[in-house]
Amino acid sequence: MPVPSPYAQQLAAIPVSRRVVTVAGSDTVFWEYGPADAPLTILAVHGFRGDHHGLEPIVAHMPDVRWIMPDLPGFGETGRLNRPHDLAAFTAWLREFAASVAPGAVILGHSFGSIVVAAAVVEGLPTPRVVLVNPIGAPALQGPRAVLTRLAQFYYWASANLPPRIGTWLLRSRLIVRVMSVAMAKTRDAGLRRWIHNQHDRFFSGFADRASLHEAFVTSVSHDVRAYAPEMPQPTMLVAAVRDDITPIAAERRLATMFPDATLVEIDDVGHLIHYEKPAEAAAAIRDFLA
Repeated sequence: MPVPSPYAQQLAAIPVSRRVVTVAGSDTVFWEYGPADAPLTILAVHGFRGDHHGLEPIVAHMPDVRWIMPDLPGFGETGRLNRPHDLAAFTAWLREFAASVAPGAVILGHSFGSIVVAAAVVEGLPTPRVVLVNPIGAPALQGPRAVLTRLAQFYYWASANLPPRIGTWLLRSRLIVRVMSVAMAKTRDAGLRRWIHNQHDRFFSGFADRASLHEAFVTSVSHDVRAYAPEMPQPTMLVAAVRDDITPIAAERRLATMFPDATLVEIDDVGHLIHYEKPAEAAAAIRDFLA
């Protein structure tokens, strides 16, 4: 049963429409929020295993902006691509999608979306400014979380190679999804934690198939934003979490120095779920940056 969103009242006041466009040979489902004639459009790319719902709390705090929010290929309502889901596939998809639906928009990426956005911009995606929320600023296979990443590698590999029914069951296991959710949530607000866990229960298992999910996972842990930062001339803002377990804040501070023009905003008392736990602070930082 869905848990009521703490941001439901704000979202209810924002116009939204669901749309479909053919990109890279398959249908991409996306949502448009806010006024169609807004002076600012932001194209937002969600993270691994999520879908567009994850970034709605930030949308709720920026109702005067036109938001374009697709489900990534293989996630949510968007089907898989007709090719392996490597980084080249995701960036080619994003460049084509942006050109078709939101040319010239500000580009925002969260978590895995930060890698896709950074790579696509370096490859020629035109945008005036870039916003990266919880950017992946360090290699996943190194550092203090390397052991957990190796365990995750085995989990996704095993799920892809077990008999189909067992592998898919394992990937959609509510227990494993809950463990992921508990590990990432930092808030002490019981009601907010309950809603976050419910969001993950509802949307973390909406992947197209286990093969594309495994491919996307391998892509997510094989790249990070550092490789693209020096080649991004656009003004870029990093919205980083002081308690992020995926990329420690020290690594985010180093990442900020690699861009030609970067602004780092640190949000305290939150981890990898800025978009769920601190959307008002993130929205305020984005608004200041874009103003």
